[in-house]
Amino acid sequence: MLASPLPCPRSSTAELHTRAVERVIAAMHRRLDESFSLEEMAEVAIMSPFHFNRIFRRLTGVPPCQFFSALRLETAKRLLLTTTLSVTDICFQVGYNSLGTFTRRFTQLVGLSPQGLRALARGGFENLLVQLLSASTWFGDPQLSGPVVEGEIEAPEDFSGLLFVGLFDSPLPQGHPIACAWLEGSGRYQIPDVTGEGHCLVAAGLELSSTDPRHFLLHDNVLRGGLREQMVEAGERIGKIFLRSAQATDPPILLTFPLLASEALAHEWGGPLALSQGGLPRGGGWLAGGGAP
Repeated sequence: MLASPLPCPRSSTAELHTRAVERVIAAMHRRLDESFSLEEMAEVAIMSPFHFNRIFRRLTGVPPCQFFSALRLETAKRLLLTTTLSVTDICFQVGYNSLGTFTRRFTQLVGLSPQGLRALARGGFENLLVQLLSASTWFGDPQLSGPVVEGEIEAPEDFSGLLFVGLFDSPLPQGHPIACAWLEGSGRYQIPDVTGEGHCLVAAGLELSSTDPRHFLLHDNVLRGGLREQMVEAGERIGKIFLRSAQATDPPILLTFPLLASEALAHEWGGPLALSQGGLPRGGGWLAGGGAP
């Protein structure tokens, strides 16, 4: 009897690296209220700190300590939306020693304060993304000028909802995007790039099958995609992005999609919702730019 073929060394090594990183991410979930240094993470991965840091960044797109910090805030979002715990209690449960520091960091990266997130969930925005869906069916903007990032995004055939594609300073989808666009279903997009610098492109698919606000705020079932290992330049044409289910190694999504949609609709532009940062009188919003024909 012939012996079974040995696994490809390269494939086997990649699998071991993935399992090591997933093991560390699972440990992060258990230690959100503790300090967790790079050296301790490397021990869990059974690697040297230097090697672990390099492997973790290659698989997730971000450094391990930054991933851990984002995971803390993602957990804070979940506790705010699924429990009656006070903001102070949640602050300590996710490893912050200062309520002021926690609130500032949360507001900066999520897009609104902890109390504001709870208020948004209670505010009844069931029709918000449906309105955005209606607005996003209008494509093309003859006024669009300057460098753009363009490409095509494809969701699974059974997907029904909105697709988001945005440019960020890092692979972590947090805070406000540099620029972004919405579209209904698979198709082409254009994003104005007001800076002309390299940015990370992140794509997400939001199902519209639920009226529970937490469905849109916790992003449990959001499809993921993007170019974690590539910086996108203005004027660049991107290859097709295929959306997939979330993986353990995907960085947490901290931005608040309903808030982004609300600010887009508040602009009341008659054209496509392709947006770039800046320009709103109250600050921190988006300025309409253009869409894809």
